[in-house]
Order: sequence, then C-alpha cells, then structure tokens
Amino acid sequence: MPAPPAHVAIIMDGNGRWAKARGLPRIAGHRRGADSVRRAVVSCVELGISYLTLFGFSSENWKRPTGEIDDLMGLLRHYLRGEIAELHKQGVRVKIIGDRARLAADIVTLIDNAEKLTGDNTKLTLIVALSYGGRDDIVGAARKLATDAIAGKLKPEDIDETRFSDSLFTADIPDPDLLIRTSGELRISNFLLWQCAYTELVFIDTLWPDFGKPDLEKAVSDFHGRERRFGASAGSG
Repeated sequence: MPAPPAHVAIIMDGNGRWAKARGLPRIAGHRRGADSVRRAVVSCVELGISYLTLFGFSSENWKRPTGEIDDLMGLLRHYLRGEIAELHKQGVRVKIIGDRARLAADIVTLIDNAEKLTGDNTKLTLIVALSYGGRDDIVGAARKLATDAIAGKLKPEDIDETRFSDSLFTADIPDPDLLIRTSGELRISNFLLWQCAYTELVFIDTLWPDFGKPDLEKAVSDFHGRERRFGASAGSG
C-alpha cells in the first residue's frame, strides 16, 4: 500500500451552510465542525499521516459580525481548555500559526500552554491556523528579512527560498503534500500560499461537519493516483 502523504492541510468549509440547512444558528455548525476536527485527528493518526494543518480562522474572518466572532472565540476557548489533554494523551503535538496580536490575552495563554504541554509529542503534529492569512504570512517573512538586512545580519543576495521559508509561520513544518477543501468551493482562500506551490489539491462536496474518515481516505486515494513532478516534464527522470 502506498505511503500516506506526510502533510495534509484542510480548509474546513461549510459549517454555516450545514446549520442553515437544518434551521440552526451558525454556531451549531461550528460546534458540529469541532467534532469533525476530532475525527480528522484520529483518522490521520490511524492512516500514518505526520502533519495535519487546519484552517481554523482566517485574517479575513475578523470582518464577520461581532456576535459570530464572539461565538467562535468562545468555541476556541472551550476547545483549548477541553481537548488539549486528550490530544496530549494521543501523542499529538499542537502548534498554532497566525497573528496572535489580534487574539484575546487569555486565548494566547491557552495556546502557549497547549504548545508547551504537547511540544515533545511525535504521533501527529496538529497545526491550527488562527487569525492567519497567506499574504500576511509572506509579508511578515519579507519584513523580517528586510529588518535583518538593514541590521547587517544578512546580505540581500543571501535570501533564497530556504531562508524565506524559514521566516514563515511554518518554518519547522514541511510543505503540504495534499490540500483538501470541503463544501464544493474551488479556491484556496489565502491559505498557505507559499507553502502550497506544489501541493495536490482535492475539492470535495461534503460539508465540513459531515467530514469523516471515508472522505479523507478518498482524498488520499486521489492523491496517490496523481504523478507529482514538481515542475519537471512528464516522463523525466
């Protein structure tokens, strides 16, 4: 059986539509979506996937109604308080990427505690993108490198792809092999723009609250059916 992709990234889309179809408030969809996160983590461990990155809250999501943002932040607090011990028990390392400056102080503390508790785990690395935008990530890396260049810590000609990658939020994480987006939307929505240069993309119609192991297995099967050439022409050695 082919080896699983080392790193799977997922754009978790469709919580609102799931709730609307059932006459429920949007937060009900987000709560059900949290159940799908648990299933995805367990499924990745069972399939031997080493890294799972989830797009939890984008930099653009701050434009949503205040009430919905408050509900999402409350759900995030609940998850960080209630799920980290179980993830730690499962051997999952938790890493949060994104602009923490926009998050409440207590949430940042919960994130710090989660990363510290699980930092030595090796079964699976779960990366959650919060207050994250791909363009912001790239701009931030460029700003870091420019600051170092001005300070004389590096020469502009020393900046290459490796050094740039090392300045991103995902510095110690391999690029995704497979990106899955749920709910039938066909775009990557400012997610991991640099990192997904050669990532295989799979779009599925399943809404995120309904996402389960069969959906993940189907996406992995699609991944195995593709020839990854990383820019090389077909048939090249």
